[in-house]
Amino acid sequence: MIKDTDVYKIGRLGKPHGVKGEICFLFDDDVFDRTDCDYLVLCLDGIFVPFFIEEYRFKSDETALMKFCDIDTQQRAAELTGTEVFFPRHLADEDHDHVSWAEIVGYAIRHDGKTVGRVAAVDDTTVNTLFELEDGTLIPASDDLITAVDKQKKEITMELPDGLLD
Repeated sequence: MIKDTDVYKIGRLGKPHGVKGEICFLFDDDVFDRTDCDYLVLCLDGIFVPFFIEEYRFKSDETALMKFCDIDTQQRAAELTGTEVFFPRHLADEDHDHVSWAEIVGYAIRHDGKTVGRVAAVDDTTVNTLFELEDGTLIPASDDLITAVDKQKKEITMELPDGLLD
């Protein structure tokens, strides 16, 4: 059984495209293209279910047309519209050169040797990207402040300015 700690959200499915089961995939992270993965995980009625990828093609930098195995009609694809799409963390861990914003949700933020909180969300809707911690605290996600990222421990070490956490 796939648990929510085993995956992280990378996007959601949009409307069907055509009549042969292709569906629009709106993604925040293109990890599925950077790593060798045969499947994506969809959340159906609160249960994480793997769906094997037959093929996909990019429509834009944030959209792909996805064809899953055994989804071969427009009606079957339409049943998946609005479904959240997740990626297995263990496969993302193999990509040591890249950590996406979506992947770090759940990572601990460390400062001065102490954990100050866990990342609940990443707000990248403005010029200054922010980590939103579980307690609501906002921390700038600046490369200048991040000193280390440990994918195995799921930790981000930061050098934060005095008073930021007060």
